[in-house]
Amino acid sequence: MAGKYYVKKIMDKGELIYIDYAIILLSLAGSVWIGFHFAKGQKSTSKYFIASGKIPAWAIGMSILATLISSITFLAYPGEGFSNNWIRLVQGFMVPIVLLLLIWSVVPLYRNVIGLSAYEYFEKRFGLLARMYSSLGFIMAHFSKMGTVLYLLALAIGHLLGMDTVVIIIILGVVIIIVTYFGGIEAVIWLDVIQGFMLIAGGLVTLIIIVSTTPGGLPAIWEVGVQNDLIGFGPFDWDFVNLTFWVMALNGVFYAIQKYGTDQTIVQRYLTAKSNKDAIKASLIGVLLSVPVWALFMFIGTALFGYYHLNPEVTLPSDIKADAVFPLFILQELPIGVSGLVISALIAAAISSLDSDINCLSAILTEDFYCKLKRKVTERQKLFFSKITVLVVGFASIAIAMLFTKIGGEGILGTVFSLYAIFSGGIAGIFLLGLFSKTANNNGLNIGIAACVLFTAYAVLTSTRVEDRLLLDLGSFNFSQHNYMLGVYSHLILIVVGQLASYLFPRQEINERLTFYGWSKKKRKEAQ
Repeated sequence: MAGKYYVKKIMDKGELIYIDYAIILLSLAGSVWIGFHFAKGQKSTSKYFIASGKIPAWAIGMSILATLISSITFLAYPGEGFSNNWIRLVQGFMVPIVLLLLIWSVVPLYRNVIGLSAYEYFEKRFGLLARMYSSLGFIMAHFSKMGTVLYLLALAIGHLLGMDTVVIIIILGVVIIIVTYFGGIEAVIWLDVIQGFMLIAGGLVTLIIIVSTTPGGLPAIWEVGVQNDLIGFGPFDWDFVNLTFWVMALNGVFYAIQKYGTDQTIVQRYLTAKSNKDAIKASLIGVLLSVPVWALFMFIGTALFGYYHLNPEVTLPSDIKADAVFPLFILQELPIGVSGLVISALIAAAISSLDSDINCLSAILTEDFYCKLKRKVTERQKLFFSKITVLVVGFASIAIAMLFTKIGGEGILGTVFSLYAIFSGGIAGIFLLGLFSKTANNNGLNIGIAACVLFTAYAVLTSTRVEDRLLLDLGSFNFSQHNYMLGVYSHLILIVVGQLASYLFPRQEINERLTFYGWSKKKRKEAQ
């Protein structure tokens, strides 16, 4: 057996020992300590949500990385790499391409025109409906994501530790709530820094062990991957019905625009930086690290396929699912202490994603809803409401994860991508119209939103099956293309309809500083 030289193999196969448990407990205790450590400074919503704009660029960059890399990356990507090729990486590859085109104008724009909520820009550009619609889209997308992340993590950890999934969900959920409730965004960011390094270390150590214990090493793993069609990004057919390179590439372009141009979890990081230059630098650090980390964990899955293929004496259960292969390897093949390190990194990946989601959801609920409904609020009332929403959002995510234990969570990575495509609902389209159109106005945009909602409802109803029956069957008029294309069409429909409908109404005076052209003009003046 490949792992026969490890001391751990002397123990009962598949069992963690006290050193592994100690590492895991220390990791959880350290997370809680950081939350309490930063609690004493949280006396205003500015401090609680944007750390008064005093976080260094490198720390924000690591925080962006940790926010983007959750247990979905840690478990589902190896599962994909074990069973399929690397096509789902294509979405991530689009991110740096889009970011390098947008980041120089988007970051200064937000830092100059909003206070806290990314969707304040939408209101200033297109009115209240645009702000409420985009805020709700963010809330729905991230609630769905939080539930899947927590469920997937608890499922894996439950198998590894021999504990009930529901118990794990509750324990981890409470730890995440404590960190976020007491420490605010400062605790979130500095915990993300630590957890980001743990995540990378865990992945690299695991890959080194896989490669070093596989006969023939990396060349043999690569050859087996090629022979089994696990290396590559195809199919490259111009086909939007099946999952192809072009489906993932188009989806990835709009994912990148939405994530870095409209997503509160990223925009809020821009506001924590000391300057525009630092915010841009942080964004580049986060993205340029994220892509190789995504690739690392996808390749771990491919390497695991080679490991089990080239070590015939190491067998997998006949009914094992792809998502379960990596956790099984962690449990059975890693040496003493390393299992604990990798499991801690797995837990850290989820915490660093979920604490950010909770903090940002609280910011949106406070800024976009509470302050809108109750005009005259004191700073103390806002901070109190913010902390209450952290509790509500945190326990709601626990409830969603527990719901997954009842209904199952097949194909988690595909599910998350599909939910993002649905709940994105044209939000990137609103952003692009606001930034690049001089003629799009409030009324036209509202009509575009209505068209987008109708299209999304039609596509979901005519493509979703329950007990092998479509929710709405329109025969040949059913939406038959891949669900990920919803994340493309919804934005395009909103842009086209919103722009054309704007011509039906009187030209609206637009604050030029809210557009790309106004920003460019300002930069040219500053350069003179």
